[in-house]
Amino acid sequence: MRIATWNVNSITARLPRLLAWLESSGTDVLCLQEAKVSEEQFPAEQLRELGYESAVHATGRWNGVAVLSRVGIEDVVKGLPGDPGYDGSAEPRAISATCGPVRVCSVYVPNGREVDHPHYAYKLQWLEALKAAVAGDAAGSRPFAVMGDYNVAPTDDDVFDRAFFEGSTHVTPAERAALASLREAGLSDVVPRPLKYDQPFTYWDYRQLAFPKNRGMRIDLVYANAPFAKAVGDAYVDREERKGKGASDHAPVVVDLDV
Repeated sequence: MRIATWNVNSITARLPRLLAWLESSGTDVLCLQEAKVSEEQFPAEQLRELGYESAVHATGRWNGVAVLSRVGIEDVVKGLPGDPGYDGSAEPRAISATCGPVRVCSVYVPNGREVDHPHYAYKLQWLEALKAAVAGDAAGSRPFAVMGDYNVAPTDDDVFDRAFFEGSTHVTPAERAALASLREAGLSDVVPRPLKYDQPFTYWDYRQLAFPKNRGMRIDLVYANAPFAKAVGDAYVDREERKGKGASDHAPVVVDLDV
């Protein structure tokens, strides 16, 4: 079974590439982030023509998450029970679903913006709410993974140059401590192999030739419970999908399971 996570940075802008990638990659379940459409605008019909059902949590403009599956979708849960919200409202940043023998949670963790910005405090609170929300599935016997754009690089090895990010979000001790706390719920980091270079980066800025220079970060993560992690046969970053005109600034992370 092939499961993947991908921040497409607008499903409208990326739809031709998404459809082509689904056809060529053999993916059974895709956790998708940053749809940037409302649920009514989501291209469910085009995906259905390829054999994929869609579970979507989106309100338009920014954010928006989804799970696409060609092995069925059941028990869909939108959002987090303890979502702290931002500016008085919860944002569409998490959706969970059971797809065949596995359960997945697609997440788009808040960016944080700047360390002294209210969005940074919201990011840490949101990660606390995520831990509470997934604790039951993490401890269960069914393969389960929280997959998506975490907007945190777990270690200094997950960025091209730690000094470049000094004083910025994504690498602070508090953010990394929040990830460590999430793993304590019974999850482990499924680190993919790179298809090129030594580090499995998943994101490269559009600016300053970051992609050809491999000035990237590993912020798209797969956090798996023990049954899921035990079933992993392979995991890799599909760096090829970051190439060319009209690409997202993130590459898909692909995991093959022996289930």
